[in-house]
Amino acid sequence: MVEIIHHKHSIGQLSFHFIWKPKYSVPVFGVPEKRGYMIWALKQVADEWKIKIYEMEVMTDHIHLFVEIPPTMSVSFAFNVLKGKTAKMFFKRFPEWRRYFIKGHKKAHLWSPGKFFRNVGSVTAEAVQNYIKHSNNWNFEFIDRGQVKLKVWK
Repeated sequence: MVEIIHHKHSIGQLSFHFIWKPKYSVPVFGVPEKRGYMIWALKQVADEWKIKIYEMEVMTDHIHLFVEIPPTMSVSFAFNVLKGKTAKMFFKRFPEWRRYFIKGHKKAHLWSPGKFFRNVGSVTAEAVQNYIKHSNNWNFEFIDRGQVKLKVWK
């Protein structure tokens, strides 16, 4: 189960569902050897960049990942390292696919530039909205004692 993580200067959760696919939706991972290698490569890259994989499915023509990224990492950077490093590893292991994906380009591109991501939290959007809407009902007795000054949003 995904839990809120306590870091040195923060508390939070950055869990996402990522989906991306190979260029031209080519069923690259239809062969068990290539699928297995991609699973291994994704785990290696995730470990290197401290991306925690909760669930993974390498389909014949796309990838699904349920991950948690470090608080210092952007979603865009997470995609860059996952897609970039795995492509490099895959082309090194299977050079015939490098030749296939380089057609008409200066450089081979395994992955399509598109991607899907969705934040996967432990609460719904409605719960967050309700929490913020009713946050003015908090008891802030310590403010009356002059310890803290807060701007009131209206």
